[in-house]
Amino acid sequence: MKNKLALIGFGTVGKGLCEILKMKQAYLNKKYGFDYSIVAVADFAYGNVYNPDGLDIDLMMKEANAKKKFTKDLTNLDTVSLIKTCNADVVCELTYTDLTTGGAAIDHCKAALSNGKHIVTSNKGPAALYYPEMKKLADDNGVKFMIEGTVVAGTPIINLTDGPLAGCEISKIRGILNGTTNYMLTEMEKGMDYAEVLKIAQELGYAEADPTGDVEGYDARGKVTILANIVMGASIKISDVSCKGITKISKADIAAAKSKNARWKLIGSVERKDGKVFGSVAPEMIDLSHPLAGVMGATNALTFTTDLMGDVTIVGPGAGKIQTGFAILTDILAILRSGKCC
Repeated sequence: MKNKLALIGFGTVGKGLCEILKMKQAYLNKKYGFDYSIVAVADFAYGNVYNPDGLDIDLMMKEANAKKKFTKDLTNLDTVSLIKTCNADVVCELTYTDLTTGGAAIDHCKAALSNGKHIVTSNKGPAALYYPEMKKLADDNGVKFMIEGTVVAGTPIINLTDGPLAGCEISKIRGILNGTTNYMLTEMEKGMDYAEVLKIAQELGYAEADPTGDVEGYDARGKVTILANIVMGASIKISDVSCKGITKISKADIAAAKSKNARWKLIGSVERKDGKVFGSVAPEMIDLSHPLAGVMGATNALTFTTDLMGDVTIVGPGAGKIQTGFAILTDILAILRSGKCC
């Protein structure tokens, strides 16, 4: 039986997922018994389409890559109505993150979960702002709210704590949660100043035209909130996480770190102290002997402090079309293996 998918958002992540599904279709079917059809897609730029028997994804990819609107299987259903009425088993919420209100993604997730459809998302908004509500709604309707792609793209973070590190008590999580700022700090160490590096990061596509979310630490703060609430079992709000970005880091600061055999990293941290969980984001001088100090460029890394394994560090990509698409795939496969899909 085919697993029927709906994609809400057909941008970088949505197209990345489609590329993976096409490229690895035979492997996924042989290894996991996974077969699929994408029955619905909603995108504000390209339009909303629905075919209960499966959409022509090759045509849609061609049209989207050419920046043209969809031409086949168009529907007049708005996105929430499409989510409610389509025959998808899993809804992939892949729209733009809004860490202030959650944006339309909140309505998308609620519509899916309340109608008995699993949610898999790379959107940090619902996870960072409304995780307890989303989890309860999923549990009440016997479905899953899966969010691996919200923290470090395809590098397994949430799945790591729920799988290989199961049985360990985690007292602290510290790491590099934003690839843009890590790239900038890496380049500043080579001699460039903040403004110069920011311009290059924007030209390379690492930083947006408005880089505030990255350089002020807001993106990392959202991820810290998710880790605190899911991995550490807290119930903190995003506003509870202290936050300082890298905008004040100067050449003199970089030189000072070098003189102390250290380098600057923007560190997101979650720690349990005296029964309470605290979260923070701030630049820190990391001693060169620590694994996090060697993580350069746009790479992310996290160190988990555990009772049984000591410190465990995982390093990997924190962004990218295929990498984030992979995170969505891993959650879809996890639902399949749970026996709750189809």
